[in-house]
Amino acid sequence: MDVDGLVEALVEREGGYVNHPADRGGPTCFGISEAVARAQGYGGAMRSFPREEAKAIYRRLFWQRPGFDRIAERSARLAGELFDTGVNMGPAVAATFLQRALTALNRGGRDYADLVPDGRVGPATLAALDAFLALRGRAGGETVLLRSLEALQGERYLRLAEKRPANEAFLYGWLANRLGSTS
Repeated sequence: MDVDGLVEALVEREGGYVNHPADRGGPTCFGISEAVARAQGYGGAMRSFPREEAKAIYRRLFWQRPGFDRIAERSARLAGELFDTGVNMGPAVAATFLQRALTALNRGGRDYADLVPDGRVGPATLAALDAFLALRGRAGGETVLLRSLEALQGERYLRLAEKRPANEAFLYGWLANRLGSTS
């Protein structure tokens, strides 16, 4: 999998400096929040946050640390979706979605043991994913898991928008992106 291409496409999509009034995370640059930039040692103005630093943070915190690189060894499409979800909702949320989907699709524990949705991609999650893909078929099983992850992500955005109407902008943006429309 071309993680550099994945990160580059994300940085391009996120754009430069943004300070969206509905975003509780405050100012971002290339999608990196000020809090994350500061925690990673950046002390300058967010408007001047370097693109290469954003890319390094994405690789380190949103690809390698959560173990999505190990998912990519099994399925590039799933890893890409988990990476994107992890950037928007947090890597632990993305990993939890995968664990929940794998458990829901294990035919009542007959295919592999239920997973504890702990938000960490470890040996049990990888073994369950391997078993799922082997039993359900790589192409078909992968597509079912992708749709499951998207359903969980959409449900979470709906819940967030219901609790806080200002979040509707993020729900709309996510749905428009999924549908290929921004109008």
